[in-house]
Amino acid sequence: MKIYEELERRGLIAQVTDEQEIKDLINSGGARFYIGFDPTADSLHAGHFMTLCLMKRLQLAGNKPIVVLGGGTGLVGDPSGRTDMRAMLSEEQIAHNCARFKEQIGRFIEFGEDKALCVNNADWLKGLKYTELLRDVGACFSVNKMLTAECYKQRMEKGLTFLEFNYMIMQSYDFYYLHEHYGCNMQFGGDDQWSNMLAGTELIRKKTAKDAYALTIPLLTNSEGKKMGKSVNGALWLDKEKTSPYEFFQYWRNIDDADVDKCLKMISFRPIEEIEEMTRWPGERINEKKELLAFEITKLVHGEEEAQKALNAAKALFSGEGDDANMPTTELGKNELGEGIGLLDLLVLTKLAASKGEARRLIDQGGISINGEKVSDVNLRLSEADLVDSIKIKKGKKAFHKVVLK
Repeated sequence: MKIYEELERRGLIAQVTDEQEIKDLINSGGARFYIGFDPTADSLHAGHFMTLCLMKRLQLAGNKPIVVLGGGTGLVGDPSGRTDMRAMLSEEQIAHNCARFKEQIGRFIEFGEDKALCVNNADWLKGLKYTELLRDVGACFSVNKMLTAECYKQRMEKGLTFLEFNYMIMQSYDFYYLHEHYGCNMQFGGDDQWSNMLAGTELIRKKTAKDAYALTIPLLTNSEGKKMGKSVNGALWLDKEKTSPYEFFQYWRNIDDADVDKCLKMISFRPIEEIEEMTRWPGERINEKKELLAFEITKLVHGEEEAQKALNAAKALFSGEGDDANMPTTELGKNELGEGIGLLDLLVLTKLAASKGEARRLIDQGGISINGEKVSDVNLRLSEADLVDSIKIKKGKKAFHKVVLK
C-alpha cells in the first residue's frame, strides 16, 4: 500500500490544496516538505505528537523533511486558536527552546546528508528590512482576505495586535524562502494552520509562477471533540523530566474506550491491517488494546526500556503483577517531614491535586485512598512512622503515587 493511501486509511488527512499532485509526490518519495515548530516552551508536548509521527511516516516512505525551528516567528507568536496574546519570550529563552526541540525531534526522524534538514527561521527573518519586505511581499497579501482567516477570528473579538497580524506573512515567507533555497515543494501541519499554509502556497505562486502544495492533518480529539494530550497537571510533555514515562503511559492507558481505535490508527506504527482487525475484537479485550496503545506510544517517545518499565509499574498497580519501582514517587527527608505532614499538603506536593482546595474536595468526595484504605479525614497528618515503609496514594481509579522516606 502506498503512503498516501495509508494516511487516508489512518484518518490522517484533513485538507489538501491539490490532491492528485500531492498524492503523486509523496507516493513517489518526491516531497521535500516542511513543518514548523515555534519554541513556546522548553519541550514539545503531546499536541506535536501527530506531526512528529507524520514526519516519520513520510521520511520512511522516501520523502525529505525540513524541520523549521521558529527562532524568528517565535518572537511574534502564532495567534491561531488563541483568545489571548502569547507571552513574549526573550531571545535567549527562544534559542534554548529551539535546541531542546531539535534534540527531541531527532528521536523521530533522521537528520543528515540527503536525509532531514533542520533550519531556524531566525536566520532569514531577523535580517529582513521592513521597507523591503513591505514592497517585496506585502503587496501579495489582501488585508480583507487575511481578516477572514480562522486563525484571526477569535483574536479579533478581544483585539488582534499588529504584531500578531504579521504572523501569517512571516510563515508564508518561510515557505517562500525554503522553496527558493532548499527546493521545498510542500508544507504540512495541523488543521488549525490551514489559513497560514494557504497564504504560503499563494505567495510562492505569485512570486515564482511555480506550484507549491499544502496538506493538513486533523487535530487529535476525543469522542467529545476536545483536544487530547492534557493530563491532570496540564500539558502532556515529551520531556520525561516534565512528564514521567509512567505518567505518559498512564495517560494513554486510561483514555476513553471510544478513542482507542482512532488513536491506534493515528499515532501508532502498528500495521494498519492489524489495527483494523483489532477494531473487531470483542469489548472484553479493550484493556488489552489500551495497554498496547500506551506501550507503543511510550516506546516511540521514551524508548522500549522506559515503556517496559511503565508497563510493569501499571501491572503492579492494576493486576498485582510486575514491579512498582517505576511508579511516580516523591521522597521526603526527615528534616522536611518534621512533626509530620498534612495530607492536604502531601497531595499538592505530589501533584495529585493542584491546590489544597482541590485536595479537600477529593477527600470529601471519597476520591483518595492510602495503601488501599479510603481516607475521609481532611485533617489527617502523616508521621515518620507512617512513611517508614512507604505509602501508596490512589486518586480516583487511575492515578497512583508512592511516597517514601529518605
